[in-house]
Amino acid sequence: MPSIHQRQQLQQQHQQHQQHLLSDSYPISPRSSPNWGRSISVFGRTGLFVLLTLVVVLGVVLPGMRAPDGLFGGSKVSVSKWREYTLEEAVPFAAKNGTLIVCAVSQPYLPFLNNWLISISRQNHQDKVLVIAEDYATLYAVNGRWPGHAVLVPPAPDAQVAHKFGSQGFFNFTSRRPRHLLYILELGYNVMYNDVDMVWLADPFPYLQGDHDVYFTDDMTAVKPLNHSHDLPSPGKKGRTYICSCMIFMRPTDGAKLVMEEWIEELQAQPWSNAKKSNDQPAFNWALNRTAAQVDLYLLPQVAFPTGGLYFKNQTWVQETKGLHVIIHNNYITGFEKKIKRFHDFGLWLVDDYALESLLGRI
Repeated sequence: MPSIHQRQQLQQQHQQHQQHLLSDSYPISPRSSPNWGRSISVFGRTGLFVLLTLVVVLGVVLPGMRAPDGLFGGSKVSVSKWREYTLEEAVPFAAKNGTLIVCAVSQPYLPFLNNWLISISRQNHQDKVLVIAEDYATLYAVNGRWPGHAVLVPPAPDAQVAHKFGSQGFFNFTSRRPRHLLYILELGYNVMYNDVDMVWLADPFPYLQGDHDVYFTDDMTAVKPLNHSHDLPSPGKKGRTYICSCMIFMRPTDGAKLVMEEWIEELQAQPWSNAKKSNDQPAFNWALNRTAAQVDLYLLPQVAFPTGGLYFKNQTWVQETKGLHVIIHNNYITGFEKKIKRFHDFGLWLVDDYALESLLGRI
């Protein structure tokens, strides 16, 4: 039997071993606590507290970073789970109070996604955003940092061409939009769609007044009076209106679903070709025009939701209406670098200095 002296030595060695193990597990500033050198028994009060803390840290996800059950685990398992993650699962997960904010993004647009998210976070609506990823790189990039807030609806378009305006890839990218939106409506949720080359300067939801089916913005640059009509504008020279398909809000009504169904049919009837480089906006306008008598439509105020052709090119109007702008769309210009430069010039490129305000961080 060991002597008293030997037992004391063994006990001291055991305590040192336990301390060494815990120091390896928590390498960050172990000496910051004056009690760190005290031994910790796994079955003592302190040991149980440490174990419970580990369980809580590893088993609970903070609000805004939560993910559906079963999506954590090894990296291969997680990747597999995200590939199988469906829109039907993602919508109720991301929606708040029956409302979802949706964008569709391919990998080249990730910086714009982050810029848009920062502006939404400033209005405290980031918790209801769902990113519809148009390639697997985007799906994994978003869910790796913000689990559960990105979903890919197969098949994924070609990521190399999807961002080039006027290309068949761009058409394939945008023509999927009404199908996604219709599915969300059929699940019973309000849905706002935004292009990610937008910036929120204020909260848009107070402007979504009433119980209309579909809310949208005019893409014309001509200045409207502040009290302009909220009816669908009259058709232009091409026999249709010029409504922007990049900012839409819909309630899950039969009228809104009808517009999406008509939009899908119009896109199918006007496929892309080299001779006719189609995009989704004319088809959206035809859908609105053909359903106007059956659907409750609402044109949002121009001063709050100006097109880029007005906001970035008519500084007299911008100064006269200062403080009334809500969402700015960086359209009427093509090319990543040109869009970024214009955002920079107007103080709307936020990712360089405020990336940490986004739930994606510096992506």
